[in-house]
Amino acid sequence: MKKIEVITRNYKLDDIKEGLTSLGIKGMTVAEVKGFGRQGGHKEVYRGAEYQVDFVPKIKIDIVIDDELVADVVQAISNAARTGEVGDGKIFISPIDDVVRIRTGESGSDAV
Repeated sequence: MKKIEVITRNYKLDDIKEGLTSLGIKGMTVAEVKGFGRQGGHKEVYRGAEYQVDFVPKIKIDIVIDDELVADVVQAISNAARTGEVGDGKIFISPIDDVVRIRTGESGSDAV
């Protein structure tokens, strides 16, 4: 199993969710986060005063899937999240040793 962690633009969430549900992905965790990368933040104007925003609001999506779905999931996320501009985000792929469903005690792929 693999954990797919996505950091991307807030407004791309619905597009990503659509792409994943079309692949049969049944669950995900979403959190609002802040950070910066090459984008390096941006300047905003509030009541005539300009100020630097160092941490840009993003969303973080976590998904645990079977190994054979990784390529399709990464492709679906990339297609849905890509704008071609700096700040589109990153996809991280990590191995998962095991998963246990608390309610039933199921483990492995059955728990996902």
